[in-house]
Amino acid sequence: MLAEKLKLTAKEILEKEFKTGLRGYNQEEVDKFLDLIIKDYESMHTIIDEMQQENMRLKKQLEESSRRQHIQPAGTTNFDILKRLSNLEKHVFGSKLDENV
Repeated sequence: MLAEKLKLTAKEILEKEFKTGLRGYNQEEVDKFLDLIIKDYESMHTIIDEMQQENMRLKKQLEESSRRQHIQPAGTTNFDILKRLSNLEKHVFGSKLDENV
């Protein structure tokens, strides 16, 4: 995916040779700059690989999380849960609730 979009690889940059002219560029300066570009390319590839792996991990985590959320016991609805909670509160706090009213 990434390789298809990039026009150069670190190896192509490393192996690139420039023609020299009478008043051409300083070859050492060009080489130092190309070395810097190569290091950046390598760092960029490393970062992109890490991000793609993290992206895949997060997608799997989201998928697992959404699967767990959709699982409910058969025949149980939110209304049933609220009704059970209300009955439990009446059972536990019944006498105290009647005193406060």
